[in-house]
Amino acid sequence: MKNLPLKIRSKKLESRVDLTAMVSVSFLLIVFFMVTIDLAKPNSFGLGLPYDDEYTCRWYGACGGENRSVTILLGDNNKLITYTGTLDLPIAPPREIEYGKNGIRTLLLKQNKSILDYSAQLGRPGRGITVIIKPSTKCNYKNLVDILDEMVITKIDTYAIINEFTPEESQLLAAN
Repeated sequence: MKNLPLKIRSKKLESRVDLTAMVSVSFLLIVFFMVTIDLAKPNSFGLGLPYDDEYTCRWYGACGGENRSVTILLGDNNKLITYTGTLDLPIAPPREIEYGKNGIRTLLLKQNKSILDYSAQLGRPGRGITVIIKPSTKCNYKNLVDILDEMVITKIDTYAIINEFTPEESQLLAAN
């Protein structure tokens, strides 16, 4: 037979894959998903509501926190009317007051201090008044800024600006 060329055998290299990086990435993904699942769980806390009986609601104003709410109505010509509680059963009746140190600031500081003292006696320190600011369409921008400045000066953190008036509040602003 003729000399057949010999088959050249290739040298086999060992094929080895380094999985160190893959293991690191998989552990990072596991940790990531464990943390996101834990953070995605809804957190709940207890909500302490007052007793809902007619006597407590009628005499102490405790059902909706009316004793903590102060409403400020801003009208035209620097008109400022304030009341505590609800308008149909006010704790402090509506009255016209002036802006500044001797007016609204003194009232807010006094009411906030009395509510803070009262809530500290009940075992809930730090719960001051809630101010509801209602600027009318005739109110100028300066009056709204002045009231917001008073919130900062008196250190009242809980306040809301609402532009919805009840018919009684509209009549109150128009009458005074």
